[in-house]
Amino acid sequence: MRELKLIWDFRGPDASRIAQHHEIHLKEYIQQENLDIKITGFENLNEVHSIAFLVVNENEMKPIRDALKPHRGQVYTH
Repeated sequence: MRELKLIWDFRGPDASRIAQHHEIHLKEYIQQENLDIKITGFENLNEVHSIAFLVVNENEMKPIRDALKPHRGQVYTH
C-alpha cells in the first residue's frame, strides 16, 4: 500500500512556530476522527519556510484531504 504525505506550507519569520502548532491540530483531528494515522510532524526547510505534515494510506487520502485541505502532497518514502 502506497503512503502519501499531506503537507501544509508556512512561510515567514513565524513559520516554524506556526508549523509546530498546526501539527497539534492535525493530531487533534486524528484523535477526534479516530483515525489510524501514526506519522505526523513538522520540518523547518529554511529560516522562513516550514511544513507540517501527516502520512496516510493512499486509499484513505481523499476524505482527509477534502476535510483538511493540505497545500500539497507527495509519495511518502521512509
